[in-house]
Amino acid sequence: MEPISEMKKEKIIPIILCGGSGTRLWPLSRASFPKQYIALSSKCKFSLLQETILRISDLENIERPIFICNEQHRFLVAEQMREINIVPKDIILEPDSKNTCPAITLAALKANQKEPESILLVLSSDHLIGEKEKFLETLKDSIKIASKGKLVTFGIIPSSPETGYGYIKADQELIDKNIKCFKINKFIEKPNLTKAKKLIKDKNCTWNSGMFIFKTKEIIKEIQNFEPEILKNCKKSLNEGYKDLDFQRLNKDSFENCKACSFDVSIMEKTTKGVVMPLNVNWSDIGSWHSLWENEDKDKNGNFLSGNVFAYHVRNSYIRSDHRLIVANEIENLVVVETNDALLISQKDKTQNIKNIVGNLISNGYREAKEHRKIYRPWGNYTSIAEDKKWQVKRIEVKPGAQLSMQKHFHRAEHWVVVKGVAKVILENKESLLEENQSIFIPLGCKHRLSNPGKLKLVLIEVQSGNYLGEDDIIRFQDDYGRNSEIIK
Repeated sequence: MEPISEMKKEKIIPIILCGGSGTRLWPLSRASFPKQYIALSSKCKFSLLQETILRISDLENIERPIFICNEQHRFLVAEQMREINIVPKDIILEPDSKNTCPAITLAALKANQKEPESILLVLSSDHLIGEKEKFLETLKDSIKIASKGKLVTFGIIPSSPETGYGYIKADQELIDKNIKCFKINKFIEKPNLTKAKKLIKDKNCTWNSGMFIFKTKEIIKEIQNFEPEILKNCKKSLNEGYKDLDFQRLNKDSFENCKACSFDVSIMEKTTKGVVMPLNVNWSDIGSWHSLWENEDKDKNGNFLSGNVFAYHVRNSYIRSDHRLIVANEIENLVVVETNDALLISQKDKTQNIKNIVGNLISNGYREAKEHRKIYRPWGNYTSIAEDKKWQVKRIEVKPGAQLSMQKHFHRAEHWVVVKGVAKVILENKESLLEENQSIFIPLGCKHRLSNPGKLKLVLIEVQSGNYLGEDDIIRFQDDYGRNSEIIK
């Protein structure tokens, strides 16, 4: 390829893809709180999403990011960005997951409205990158290439015959370090182990990272060329959508008309402008407990132990306890993960099967397959402590200054006991302040509202009783978070 000259400094807009439920890392990662919002690695104090933003914060001409997430996780994205002092350019809410092509199309259209001469840096929100400075240097090179009209994707130099990644095959061996990027010969879907062993010997092949960089106008042209219906439906869903607090909502009917397809298949496999840049930065998408074990620092016996764990003659294992004591005796090559409502025990090299297992759990009605006992809300969180058919006990935390919606229930009554902080309660038209060890009863059918007027966290115990205890038993009359028509407490 021709040498790359210095180009004008276009603005770089990060596009962060936050979809996915991370089921391969169950029981820690679940649909209600997927892996991208968790500080999975012991080497990072921030969540994977926060790390994704922080590692590119020093990049020259970097703009505020655009996020694409599902509606359920919108407050998680907003809160985690607030924690690291990042103000998003936009948070686009997908009514349903349609894979990466519609998501990237939405972001490109949104960026084009504000910065048509920009360059888009598309990143997944759940990657680990060990060598940040080397990664940034590669990004700088890729920006120059994208400025010349190329669609750049990043291929990870493989270190093992992985079956959990797709592969990219370049048109020549990736051995000339003076060449920054290579033409793409083809994309290869996730292979079986036999094929993966062949691919790792092929000097033309890299793992497919799912990261991209290209000019905003250039990618819109290519989407128009190859997926005009997706472009049309995404435009319509944005134009007919509306702003809801900090979020960009879409017209659901228009977005539903988009087919679900990957950006690789729909665009990158068809374009003549695609190139792959080799990337060797200690990368992982943390797609399984085995890959997480590989990325952790281990003891002399090859173990990663976290939490309340006692190990006796244990080798090459990942053992994590969030609550109870785990005693491990004479085991090896296992993954053991304990949460407050589930326990996973698996052969370490079989953890790719967990996604299918979670699917079976969902089919059989296990609530633990999708939800944690601790559920996050914009005002705080609640944890289910104990329950039966006609009663349930929850621990509720309300952030300082936050309040729940004005609401009522048709099928349950509630009894609140304050254990920490001060609670302001509106029951019908009467306002009360409750301090520690004080309580109040909320009869069935009565309008009520709970808030925290103090500067410290409010903690209370809620006892529900009634014939039906589902979260959809709620009518909202007023809400600070735009949820008046939603079935979310």
